[in-house]
Amino acid sequence: MAAGLAAGALGAWRHDTAFWWALAAMAVVSYACRLGGYLLMGWAPITPRVEAALRAIPLGVMAGIATPAATSGRVPELAGLAAVALLMRLTVKDVVAAIGGAAAVGIGRALGF
Repeated sequence: MAAGLAAGALGAWRHDTAFWWALAAMAVVSYACRLGGYLLMGWAPITPRVEAALRAIPLGVMAGIATPAATSGRVPELAGLAAVALLMRLTVKDVVAAIGGAAAVGIGRALGF
């Protein structure tokens, strides 16, 4: 039954050209921003202060993603945050922690929490 629902939803997306145009436009703009930043940083001197700021960007992005989940107070999101904190402490690998947190949220939602 779930496969039929997923196939029906995919069929609706196939005919929604506005969605695909918007997705393509966002991908192009996102890539252009990355490329522009890369090219501009080629001319900027990398001082210790700039390097520290660049190293802090991923933390700022993750905080912006995690804050709404933390303030929602729902069990799967809080379990995901706890899993991320635990996995970062144990492995010190952000990819492992992100995957573990996403898995915890997914499991919690699948169990109906």
